[in-house]
Amino acid sequence: QVHLVESGGGSVQAGGSLRLSCAASGPTLINTCMGWFRQAPGKEREGVARIYSRGGNTVYTDSVKGRFAISQDNDKNTLYLQMNSLKPEDTAMYYCAAGLSGACCRYGRCDDWGQGTQVTVSS
Repeated sequence: QVHLVESGGGSVQAGGSLRLSCAASGPTLINTCMGWFRQAPGKEREGVARIYSRGGNTVYTDSVKGRFAISQDNDKNTLYLQMNSLKPEDTAMYYCAAGLSGACCRYGRCDDWGQGTQVTVSS
C-alpha cells in the first residue's frame, strides 16, 4: 500500500496560483495511475487531474483544462498539481490518490488516499 501526504494548499485571490504536492511512500512502482480529486461542501467528489504511470497520459476535468497541470517527480516520489488562474469555484478540499488499476483514474476507485489539503480562492 502507498501512503500519501498532501501539502501546498492555502488561501489565494482569484487569478492566483498554487502548487499542491503529494509525497508518496511505499511500493509506488506498482501503481497504474495517480490523481487529484476535490470535494467542496455540499458537492460530490470530483476527479480533477489524473496521470497514468505507463506512458504518462493525463486526464483533466473540463473545468480545469488549460489552467491546471499534473506532473510527477519519480526521483522524489512526489506528485504535483500546478493550479493557475484560480477561480472561487476551485475552492475545495483536494485529495491525492493512487490506484493499482485504471479504475482509479477512470472512476475514482482508488486504493490509497491522502488526508487532503484545503484550497480557498476568494473573489
